[in-house]
Amino acid sequence: MIDVKKQYHALVTEKIDGHFVNRIKQLQLNSLPENEVLIRVQYSSLNYKDALSASGQPGITKNYPHTPGIDAAGIVVSSQNPQFYEGDEVIVTSYDLGMNTPGGFAEYIRVPAEWIVPLPQGLTLRESMIYGTAGLTAAIGVKKITESDIKPADGDLLVTGATGGVGSCAVLLLSHLKYKVTAVTGKKKKHDYLEKLGATAIIDRDEVRDESEKPLLGSRWIASVETVGGEILDTVIRQTAHNGVVTCCGNILGHELHTSVYPFILRGVSLMGIDSGICLMSLRKKIWTLLANEWKPSGLEMLAREIPLHRLPKEIDKMLEGKQSGRVIVNLKL
Repeated sequence: MIDVKKQYHALVTEKIDGHFVNRIKQLQLNSLPENEVLIRVQYSSLNYKDALSASGQPGITKNYPHTPGIDAAGIVVSSQNPQFYEGDEVIVTSYDLGMNTPGGFAEYIRVPAEWIVPLPQGLTLRESMIYGTAGLTAAIGVKKITESDIKPADGDLLVTGATGGVGSCAVLLLSHLKYKVTAVTGKKKKHDYLEKLGATAIIDRDEVRDESEKPLLGSRWIASVETVGGEILDTVIRQTAHNGVVTCCGNILGHELHTSVYPFILRGVSLMGIDSGICLMSLRKKIWTLLANEWKPSGLEMLAREIPLHRLPKEIDKMLEGKQSGRVIVNLKL
């Protein structure tokens, strides 16, 4: 029987004197919500949404004190659902984890069974968090491109925000699948990193920002994983070749889209949204199986830096300052 008074470590965001502060605290298991499956977290990862939650963003998290962390991989401790048993290795990403449900920046989580993906064969718990929500998001975009019958010989692909979590994963996955990838970044010091991930060309984001009112621009890309939104998304749509595909998942440069119908009715461009937050479990399982097998790149470790829980507050600050690249993995076994 589980000792509900057992203490565990967690990063807790709380409001103190009008400011949001992140500290490592000890909590008790009985503070977790009454969901079906208790999981001992082994690894988590840092996402931009986590940084927003940890800084008091009300659009992400409504009530504080709170433990962020939209990703978690670990081992089932107890389960009230017959789908899962003690000792099972599992992945939990997105849904409400780390938003308004205590998240993966803790040694334990308790979640509904329908949020859980069994760890697929071919993937370790640590590797699953190198991917995390960022990798899942990137892979959904890549799957939409491949399902649109776009092949490596059809032309260059574009990845914007290429040093971020989603962008880095997209560059690595697409290059692994033999596509020629042009990576967009404003971080000149990260060109070597992107080349190692497989980018065949690297351009500054100002080269993919056209503020003219031209409804169409010269065709440059057959497909893209667009992660930043705003004017860049608008420009990418206008630069996409005939029957090309634009997948989009981010809004760091703005949530509004100003475009015209012409890319869609004159070039047959498809704009496809990527939602990894509440995507169907059937799709999640397919994606994780791909990431564990034929889509698993040999350079996966290049994406990640590993830290212990106590270093997380500083990494959150770096992310909010725009100084992060790749993936930060949080080791909760230490």
